[in-house]
Amino acid sequence: MARKTFSNNTAGTVAKVSEAKENQLLGLLASVVGKTPEERVQIKWLLTLVILVLACSLAFLSRLFAVIRFESVIHEFDPYFNYRTTQHLVEKGVFEFHNWFDDRAWYPLGRIVGGTIYPGLMVTSTIIYKILHLLHVTIDIRNVCVFLAPLFSAFTTIVTYLLTKELRDEKSGLVAACMVAVVPGYISRSVAGSYDNEGIAIFCMLLTYYFWVKAVKTGSLFWASGTALAYFYMVSSWGGYVFLINLIPLHVLVLMFTGRFNQNVYVAYSTLYVLGTILSMQISFVGFQPLQTSEHMGALGVFDCPVDWKYTLCLYDRLTQPHRFYSMLDPTYAKNHIPIIASVSEHQPTTWSSYYFDLQFLVFLFPLGLYYCFKNLSNENIFIILYGVTSIYFSGVMVRLMLVLAPVMCVMGGIAVSGILSSYMCNFDAPRKPQKPLSNRQMKMDTDLPMKTEVAMGVIGFMTLFLILFSFHSTWVTSEAYSSPSIVLAASQGDGSRRIFDDFREAYYWLRCNTDENAKVMSWWDYGYQITAMANRTVIVDNNTWNNTHISRVGQAMASSEDHAYEIMRELNVDYVLVLFGGLTGFASDDINKFLWMVRIGGSTPLGEHIKEKDYFSPSGEFRMDASGSQTMLNCLMYKMCYYRFGEVHTEPGKPSGYDRVRQTEIGNKNFQLTVLEEAFTTEHWLVRIYKVKDLHNRGLSSSYDIPVRLARRTRKGHERPIRLNNQKNTGLVEQGLIASSRSDRTCFVKPSICRFSE
Repeated sequence: MARKTFSNNTAGTVAKVSEAKENQLLGLLASVVGKTPEERVQIKWLLTLVILVLACSLAFLSRLFAVIRFESVIHEFDPYFNYRTTQHLVEKGVFEFHNWFDDRAWYPLGRIVGGTIYPGLMVTSTIIYKILHLLHVTIDIRNVCVFLAPLFSAFTTIVTYLLTKELRDEKSGLVAACMVAVVPGYISRSVAGSYDNEGIAIFCMLLTYYFWVKAVKTGSLFWASGTALAYFYMVSSWGGYVFLINLIPLHVLVLMFTGRFNQNVYVAYSTLYVLGTILSMQISFVGFQPLQTSEHMGALGVFDCPVDWKYTLCLYDRLTQPHRFYSMLDPTYAKNHIPIIASVSEHQPTTWSSYYFDLQFLVFLFPLGLYYCFKNLSNENIFIILYGVTSIYFSGVMVRLMLVLAPVMCVMGGIAVSGILSSYMCNFDAPRKPQKPLSNRQMKMDTDLPMKTEVAMGVIGFMTLFLILFSFHSTWVTSEAYSSPSIVLAASQGDGSRRIFDDFREAYYWLRCNTDENAKVMSWWDYGYQITAMANRTVIVDNNTWNNTHISRVGQAMASSEDHAYEIMRELNVDYVLVLFGGLTGFASDDINKFLWMVRIGGSTPLGEHIKEKDYFSPSGEFRMDASGSQTMLNCLMYKMCYYRFGEVHTEPGKPSGYDRVRQTEIGNKNFQLTVLEEAFTTEHWLVRIYKVKDLHNRGLSSSYDIPVRLARRTRKGHERPIRLNNQKNTGLVEQGLIASSRSDRTCFVKPSICRFSE
């Protein structure tokens, strides 16, 4: 009781101090505009509204660089699958979408789309599209998808303001809203064209946090139910909801241990867990996971904690332990056990430079924000402290989770900047006549701070400079680093002009127009979604990466010699093979630089035990493409598809033919011919190369590939019966051009384009 009384007194004192400072600032404003208190409140409300509108406009407009420079186009790889599924939802309806079996993905397995995705993104776009058409606003669904992320970034700005206002005050909320509008760590996943789950998930996450803080402060069933509904929207939108449903139970657990658990928290969490779990289980992709997996164990344990904690601990051993759970806790787990997860660039550990690149001086404001939260410790401030500390750890595990860290850095930064400015702006109050004489102690305290106005001016000047530099840095990063769609590349030439590389769309358009509708295309999984969406062709693997064995089979084909790779391609009924090659243009993200991951993944299954990573390194242990490279590397299928005819090309003045501009070396194997593949199409800048898999009878009739067959004829019952040939008949068939050569009276070498044969 004493602790609670002390906490309430402290909170009341801080609130009075904050109110006094706010009144002083309003007094300064009154001395400038000369208004009554009621008018000053109206002016304050109007300024808040104007700042929020400007922040939302800035959040939306700063994400349009890609549309202005290029065109309204979908970015990256995953967004193309989301766009394709949204099209299907708009055209076919909800029930067809939920029961959709996609036979163009993961041939020959296929994919049940409705039960393997988070549908929140698609449903949101469809609702907006339907509403606009209901209002007679004609817009294509593609443009809805392109501008959805910038729109929700404006909504995120408003929610950040509301959340920070609940944590501290209105001034902190305005600063945090302005910061989250332009922070690069959030912009990286919310630019126009980035039609991915994260585009709306951050809004859902912060909305859930805002409702949770309101529910904890008020104990209202209304706010608790709002938290559950926002959590349901989050679950339907992004798999990162697991972070949310573990953070809130952690907050409740800390409140229990610190003696702060009360009726408000009990009502808020009980409502959230029961209602939120029931709603989340309505998502087909989630199902019964909240009751079966260890990812949800923390929420269940905290909910059962007052009832039976021992029962929960016993239940833990019987739950499923997903690989994602371990990879988040142990950064080395995926690299050692799941190479397919470790191969994704988004799953790599974050470097120190990335923190400054994506957050700039927010990195230094974060500890100061923590100080202000600890100084005014409350239940809601404990929550934001836990959010900040845990998000820092997880953002270090994988760079993708920098997205989760960026909002809380803005909240902490807003609290820190507001605290500093509020403390020093008081020294700029207009001189006013005191209502009563100052005591000796007050006069002494006032004279103990010499040059306080000058110091305040210096601090505020430095803070203003840092905010200006932050805005410049954020604009530059957004413009140069995060506004270039991967589907269209651009480079600066010597005269300053920009050159566009549109090879990807050129290749996909060629596939759509020049291949059979049922053709199967094999590529590395990175490009599967784009091939399916833009070329409308069946792929062997794609970005879903749910079947490690199937992806391993593709990796084995890429890492094997032509003969062995041909057997795998025939097994998978592959018609075309697509590879990315940057040796001519200097594009570093090509398949050669990804090749070692193909080797590791290919060798991770029993069928690929013969593939050893060490075989692809030179004797000195280097991964090289020149003459000193490994013979296994220089003769594998990937090498031959990338460097076929490249030995005839001069890429730079003064360099020999076949000079790779990415690897900075002359290739070691130039003069070779393909035996099981034939070049079908190469884009203008050689970025995408497509090869057609030869049919068995088109592999040539050289001595090394002659195929002994038996002539056969079909009987009346439909069975094939071998034809016995003697030398005289063979000679006649040879003269007619039906047999390539005659070697015995039973076995002959047939021209398959003319005669039917069987081995």
